[in-house]
Amino acid sequence: MTQVNVTSVLPYLVSRQLLETIKCQDGQASNLHYHQQRMDKSLQALGFKNHYDLQQLISPPDNELYRCRIVYDERTVTITYLPYTKRIISTLQLVQADQLEYALKYADRNELDTLFEQRSTADDVLIIKDGLVTDTTIANIAFFDGKQWLTPRSPLLQGTTRARLLNEKQIYEADIRPSDLNYNSEFALLNAMIGFSQIKNGIILPTKS
Repeated sequence: MTQVNVTSVLPYLVSRQLLETIKCQDGQASNLHYHQQRMDKSLQALGFKNHYDLQQLISPPDNELYRCRIVYDERTVTITYLPYTKRIISTLQLVQADQLEYALKYADRNELDTLFEQRSTADDVLIIKDGLVTDTTIANIAFFDGKQWLTPRSPLLQGTTRARLLNEKQIYEADIRPSDLNYNSEFALLNAMIGFSQIKNGIILPTKS
């Protein structure tokens, strides 16, 4: 496995670490504007004023597809490039998680990993919070209603691909409840690595009683 690490240290106090994942292919980083925007907003939300310039920091290897993993806080930023293989996801298990908070993309994914263990025979879970559909453990989601693609209005995490597609008016926000779902469904998963990944014959398993 190819791994390249770059660490820059700044004189600030240590806090809980944040995470950013960026698609890098053939030496080029994708969607940097949206990743930069989210990083800046995340640091501001935690009360920090420092800024990391992704254009200056990222220098991906050439000729392959890499997952650029950035772990950062107000003091440090560590950049790792990992060869990427797409996970195949076609079935989702509905799980309830009303107490889950993931508005900032933290490197600590213990709560999400615990939910993932509840997937049973499915490939991933689809998380329900306060009666509304939110995200899977690795992606935002959108559903085709016969006319347009709808994505949950209140996701756990404001994804960068989701933000771009909303701005481009390729998807639209809506409140989506489990009762709105067709359990043999056409849905799409959205994240930085897979973009808009359409699943035409997906299966969503209802919550366990």
